[in-house]
Amino acid sequence: MVSALLVLHKGAAETTAVTEAEQETAPVPGSIVPPWREGLPVTVLAPDYQRIPGVLDERLSAGQGPLKVKEITVELGLQATSAQAEGARSKARRLADREWLVQETSEMLRPTRPPVPAPDAAPSAQD
Repeated sequence: MVSALLVLHKGAAETTAVTEAEQETAPVPGSIVPPWREGLPVTVLAPDYQRIPGVLDERLSAGQGPLKVKEITVELGLQATSAQAEGARSKARRLADREWLVQETSEMLRPTRPPVPAPDAAPSAQD
């Protein structure tokens, strides 16, 4: 009986390890936003969350400054309605709380750091 419990416990630990590894490589809609840390690619975020830093990074690379939430909403291809802007604001604040973005004022956001390319991304022409 004791050996059966050890095997059962070992199987549960392996399942947990696989689940944790899958979470870092395959985000799903509605997943938790992890805190930013050095070397963590934006691909760990759910697709809707990835789009916000992408918009801000494009703006920064074009030599422009931070964006207002309504501007982010429009850049994401959403209507600038209160409901759409509130959804973008909620996601942006969550990203700022986890240090993916800097919230300069209640409405102005910018990227925290230069973007980290995905591990399997092709090198750019500048590399």
